[in-house]
Formats: sequence, structure tokens, C-alpha cells
Amino acid sequence: MDKKQTTLKDIAAKLNVSISTVSRALQGNPRISAQTREKVLELAKEYNYFQTKHINPFAKKKIQAVGVIVPSIKYHLYAMAISGIEEILEKHQMQIIICQSNESYEREKILVKELLDIGVSGLIVSLASETKEFDHFLEAKKRKIPLVFFNRLCDEVESDKVIIDNFKAAYDATQHLISVGCKRIAYIGGPKILQISSTRLLGYKKALVDANLPVEEKLIENTNFTREGNLSTARKLLYSPEHPDGVLAFSDQVAIGVMLAAKERGLKMAEDLAIIGFNNEPIDELLEPSLTSIDQPSYQMGVESAKLIIDRIENYEKDVSRVVLKSELVIRNSTNKNKS
Repeated sequence: MDKKQTTLKDIAAKLNVSISTVSRALQGNPRISAQTREKVLELAKEYNYFQTKHINPFAKKKIQAVGVIVPSIKYHLYAMAISGIEEILEKHQMQIIICQSNESYEREKILVKELLDIGVSGLIVSLASETKEFDHFLEAKKRKIPLVFFNRLCDEVESDKVIIDNFKAAYDATQHLISVGCKRIAYIGGPKILQISSTRLLGYKKALVDANLPVEEKLIENTNFTREGNLSTARKLLYSPEHPDGVLAFSDQVAIGVMLAAKERGLKMAEDLAIIGFNNEPIDELLEPSLTSIDQPSYQMGVESAKLIIDRIENYEKDVSRVVLKSELVIRNSTNKNKS
């Protein structure tokens, strides 16, 4: 079959159906079964039938909604960010469709496809920890669907982005651990493929080098964000013959795993072990000891992401934006070595 000049007759002959059946299938006529219509559409797409046609059933009308994909809404950061996104979208008469990847690359791919297929006007995404390929987002770009990454992102896809300065945040946190007397500081990051984790690792290393402290690879570990994974990683560090006296953790949840392992090990916090997390979740103040953490402006992340998606919807060809928000180290008792 000539892919450049495919006709209804060609498709009908290939599938052994009538031309009228092909025509009705392409128009979405309810008299045609879903199975037959799917076969017709697949073949029509394969043989470029729509390239020279005015009507393409694959080019769906956009809906007044933005798809938001986050790793998990149980994380305080994402719950707050969603609130910020929703506030801005409501002002522009846009709906929000909230999806969770549950840190799964495969689920993230499916969600992106489904959101594109229903015709969302844009996507706001924080990557799953397993994501290391980005074809699903390149497909969104190919379809000219506005795309904004926030918090967790990738450089492989050109798009608008909203982040904090993760290098500086990790650098400042490590400096704080050094200032309270820590000499052997560990870093527990997320999966190695996660860009944000690698950026924080660089900040941690630079702070050690600037303080003339050695960068010990055996004090650098990675976790998969599960409760079991966090605890297992913490135990590996704390049960070693020369355990660290300070830990910078990728998140507060990872830091809590360190605190649990420290209690098992009989280490006193913060005298024997100072700990810093990321995200500044509400529970941090209730822990014993209370947890020092980097506060990220999560609500503002959502607001800025929504503003960028609206701007991109209104002007798709505008220059790409990268918004960098300020973070703050909130010091509590988990790094107070003077506390009795």
C-alpha cells in the first residue's frame, strides 16, 4: 500500500470490509463496533491517511483542564503544591486532574498517555523516582501540549521548570552539620537516576571539600523511598564500625528512617548523631527530637507552576522559563548537640 496516497478503498481492501464501513469508523459512527473502529484507526494512522485530510480523529479537542502528576499526594510537599496549582487554575476557569505515579515509571507513562488522549490543555509533573527515559514527555512536546516540571525534573526535555536551588540547600545544610561539630557526615539520597538527588549530592560534597573534610564514598548511600528501604539504608550506615556523626537525608521520611535506626542502635540524637531532612513536614516539630529540615516553598511551587502552564497555553511559542525559589534551613533539636 502506498503510504503517501492511501485512500478509503485501500484501507477497506486491507481489512476486507466495505468502504462505507471504513468511512463510518473514521467518523465514530456508533453502528461500527469498537473493535472494527480500532482496527481502521490503527491502519489509517500507520499508512499516514490523515496527513492530507482535514479531519483527524486522533486530534482531540482540548478540555479546560490541566493534568497534574506527582509521585504521591501523601507527601506534604505535593499536597501543598497541588493547593497552589488549584488556586491559580480556578482563577482561569481551568479544572485540575490529579494523578499519582506512586514513584513508578510505567505508571507515569500510562498516566501521561491517558491525559493526552482525553485532551488536557497542559501537564504539570514532578517525576517518579524510577523515571530514566522521557519519550512520553517528548510525545507531549510533539503534540504541542504545554508541559511544566516542578521539584523533580530532567534536562532531557526542554520545558518550563520550577525548582529550589538544591545545590545550595544541600550545601547550606551540610555546612550547618559541620558548624555543630560533625566530622563524618553521611548523605542518603534517592535513586541515583533522580537528578534532584544527584544535585544535592554535589552540594553536600562541595561543603565537605570547602571545610577540608574528606568525601568518603562509604558514607554516601541511596534509598528507594519505601519505609523498608529507608530503614535498611540507615541501618547500613549506623551499624558500620565507624558510623557517621551527621546525616543529610533526601527527605524527612528518609530522615525518620535514620532516627528509628539510631534509636535501635542506641545512639543519642543529636549528641551522637545530628540529622537533617528535606521538606519541613508538619510532623517534624512533633518528633523526639524535633527534626531540623530544609523548608521548600511547596505552595509557591504550585502557584508558579500553574502560572507557567497558563502562560504556555496562551502563548505556546514563548521562551522557556526556569523559576528558582528560595529554601530555608529550619533548625531544631536533631542538630542541637548542646541539648542534654
